[in-house]
Amino acid sequence: MKRSILVLLLIVLVGALSVTLVSAQSGALKSYIVVANTRNGVARSVEAQIRAAGGTITDNLSQIGVLVVSSANPRFEASVKGVKGIAPNRRIRAIEPTRLESLDVAAQANPPFSGDDDFYFDLQWGADAVNSPEAWATGARGAGVIIAILDEGIDKDNPDLAPNLREDLSASFVPGEDWWAIDPGLYFNHGTHVAGIAAAADNAWGVIGVAPDAQLMSVKVLSEILGYGEDGWIIEGIKYAADSGAKVINMSLGSGPLDTRGACDAFGCYTADDVLAWFEAYSRAAEYARSKGATVIASAGNDAFDFSANPQFIHLPSDARGIISVSATAPLGWALDPENAFLDYPTSYTNYGRERIDFAAPGGDTAYPGDEFCTIGPLTRPCWVFDLVFSNGTCDQAAGLCRFYWAGGTSMAAPHVAGTVAVYQSYLGGTASPDVIYAYLRWAADYVGTSTDEFWGHGRVAAYPTRYIP
Repeated sequence: MKRSILVLLLIVLVGALSVTLVSAQSGALKSYIVVANTRNGVARSVEAQIRAAGGTITDNLSQIGVLVVSSANPRFEASVKGVKGIAPNRRIRAIEPTRLESLDVAAQANPPFSGDDDFYFDLQWGADAVNSPEAWATGARGAGVIIAILDEGIDKDNPDLAPNLREDLSASFVPGEDWWAIDPGLYFNHGTHVAGIAAAADNAWGVIGVAPDAQLMSVKVLSEILGYGEDGWIIEGIKYAADSGAKVINMSLGSGPLDTRGACDAFGCYTADDVLAWFEAYSRAAEYARSKGATVIASAGNDAFDFSANPQFIHLPSDARGIISVSATAPLGWALDPENAFLDYPTSYTNYGRERIDFAAPGGDTAYPGDEFCTIGPLTRPCWVFDLVFSNGTCDQAAGLCRFYWAGGTSMAAPHVAGTVAVYQSYLGGTASPDVIYAYLRWAADYVGTSTDEFWGHGRVAAYPTRYIP
């Protein structure tokens, strides 16, 4: 299957997964996030009030003072007192691809520059941007570090991912769905693409992740069948990943912009108290994970939104306490001059804002204005295609096919940071605290902007600090 496999290359522009509010009719069963006054458990009196108001506790995360409750009582939120907040348990939907092109290609050509036998490695300009090869040369490749991918599952049969996949630790918080990518056939699976960016194996096949020796834990919090996830699934997934030994937690998903004063939009209405409860629930989950030694990372979002000009808005979970918020960068016509191209332009879609963005990372874009064709190795495409991020899709073992994709989004930027953190952890022996990791991220980052830039935050992440090397 290694060299004879036929690979289907697809180009797709995607975003971080977007959250919408789904309202329920009065009297219909609804789900809520209940945040206790403290994170040291939930008082029995609160649980009693919940039962008295017709509520059923479906997930008890008492270690962080958060409950997920279902109730058909339309006055449930007003009936429970003495808590920090109660909010609807939101549903999370994926943004559909806005661009899709495909072509069958025989996967047997070596890459054009490096001579690496992972035959599509040299399509990965993001690896160059974050200095992955320089880090690997020191022996720091993520060995012994577990990266949890909170997403819609990972293709467990993908030859690039299977060598690093910890099936024994992978889990699903989506009712009725296993932790892997369950749909048969060849298609774009968000979690599979993200996982390949972070930790595809260096195994003479396909692509190479930023941390090719790291282990992958698939934590399914988004349903492939329903097309959405829930806040409660994600929060429980964060806790599970931390309890299961993950040193890195990647969330290429998010909601926003959310008005902290409350607002109505096409998907429903929410209050200021709702936003506070969501913010606190995610913050507590992230802080719990940090206490277990896990660095938590999330996409900043794809709304091209200026949070500096609109400070009353937030993006979740990336703006919650304890979470590293990642914006997206890209080249502009990289394939025209791969050796010398500037790789750190802010993308056309990334959210931005001083004090909101922690770091930038390669996310890809289609902003290049020309329609001329470029050739990289065996592939000829419109030049803008190569500015997107190239990674894995699903495989069809019976047909002997796998699918790779070019994709763009802050969803693609976040796993570059996750892989970088895994590289740091392997270099530091696997015991570095999240605070130490954050200090390393700041120290090694390429300061393409100021230290608190609108787009780059503290800089574009680097797995190896080449700016200090003469």
